[in-house]
Amino acid sequence: MSFRVLATCSETAARVGVLETPHGPLHTPAFMPVGTQASVKGLDPHELRAVGAECLLANTYHLALRPGEALIQQLGGLHRFMGWDGPLLTDSGGFQVWSLAPLREVTADGVAFRSHLDGRPLLFTPEGVIAIQQALGADIIMPLDVCLEYPATEPEAAAALETTYQWLQRALAAHRDGVQQLFGIVQGATYPELRQQAARVLAALDLPGYAIGGLSVGEPKDVMEAMLATTVPELPTDRPRYLMGVGAPDDLLMAVEHGVDMFDCTLPTRMGRAGSLLTRRGRLNLRNARFRREAGPAVPDCDCAVCTRYPAATLHWLFQEGHALGGRLASYHNLYFLCQLLREARAAIAAGHFPAFRAAFSRDWVASDPAVGREQRRRWRTVQSQRRPAPVAER
Repeated sequence: MSFRVLATCSETAARVGVLETPHGPLHTPAFMPVGTQASVKGLDPHELRAVGAECLLANTYHLALRPGEALIQQLGGLHRFMGWDGPLLTDSGGFQVWSLAPLREVTADGVAFRSHLDGRPLLFTPEGVIAIQQALGADIIMPLDVCLEYPATEPEAAAALETTYQWLQRALAAHRDGVQQLFGIVQGATYPELRQQAARVLAALDLPGYAIGGLSVGEPKDVMEAMLATTVPELPTDRPRYLMGVGAPDDLLMAVEHGVDMFDCTLPTRMGRAGSLLTRRGRLNLRNARFRREAGPAVPDCDCAVCTRYPAATLHWLFQEGHALGGRLASYHNLYFLCQLLREARAAIAAGHFPAFRAAFSRDWVASDPAVGREQRRRWRTVQSQRRPAPVAER
C-alpha cells in the first residue's frame, strides 16, 4: 500500500492524493460509505460504484456479534461476503465505546460490552480486535481506542488518550498481517495540547496512515475546526489522514481545507431513509406537501440517476406510502452528492482555485440547527439499555 500526493493548494493545506491498495486505488479527498453490517443499507455494490464510491467501511463490533468473523473468513473474507471488490476499511469498535456507553465498561485490558442485541457479554481487547479484523480481511484496519462524550474533562481526556496509546502499542505487537495497513488514531477530546501531543507521538511511530477520532460527538463546529487546525499539521504529509465519522458537506470541505484526505459517516444513508436529500442549499424534506404534484426533479441541478429519472412527486409519494424504494433512492442521491462534491473539490485543488470553490459552496449552503442534531443524538442513545456489563470472558 502506498500514498502519493498529486496536487496541493497554495493558499490552504488542501491536497489531492491517491492511496493504492491491494483492491485498487482510493482517490482523495474521498468519502467512504458506511456498511456497518457488511452492507450499505439499501444499495448494492454496483450502485455504490455508480455514485462514485471507491472504498467502503464496515464495523468490527457489529460483525463480531453477527454473523461472526469466523463465518465471514470461511466464506472467503469480507470482500467476497459483501460482493465488493474495491478497498475496504474496518473500524475497531471504538465508536461503540461512545455510542453504547450504557452497555460497556472500559478497563486497562479492553472494553467489556453487553450486546445491544441480546445482552450477551463480549470483551474487546486490543489484540482481539486485531485478530477479528485480520479474519475479516479489510485493506485498512483500526486499533481499539477510547472515544469520549462531549464535553469531557481534561483529566478524562488525558486518561483516555493514554489508554488509547497503550492499546495501540498492544495492537502493533499483535499485528502480523503485512498486507493489511494498521492506522493510528489521534484522540484528545477538545484539548489542543492533548491533540497536539497525541499527533506528535503517533507521527513518530511511522504508521501507514493516521485517523483523527473523537470529533463529531456533539461539539460545536468551530471547536471541531480548531482541533483539526491543531492536529493535522503535526501529522506526516506523506501519509493519508482520515477524519472519522464526519459527513456533513460543509464539514467535509472545511476539513479538506485543513489537509484531511478520508471521511466516513452514516449521515447520507440515515438521512435518505428518513426522507431527506442533500442539496447545495441544505437539506430537503421529501415528505413536504409542496412536492405532492411536483413534476420536476427534487434537486434540479443534480445529474444523479435518481434526479434525472424520477419526478419529485414520485419520491414524495414513496415516502408517504412507506415504500422501501424511497429510502433506497434518497440514499443513492445523498451518496452521489457527497462523492460528487469531493470529486469537484479534487478538481478545484488541482486547478488552483479550491478557496473560491469552498467559498461559493458556503454562500449557498444552509446548515442544520446544531441543537437539532444534539437532540437526535440524545434520543438515539437513550434507546440503549441502561444495564451495566458484567465481567466477561476474553474475546
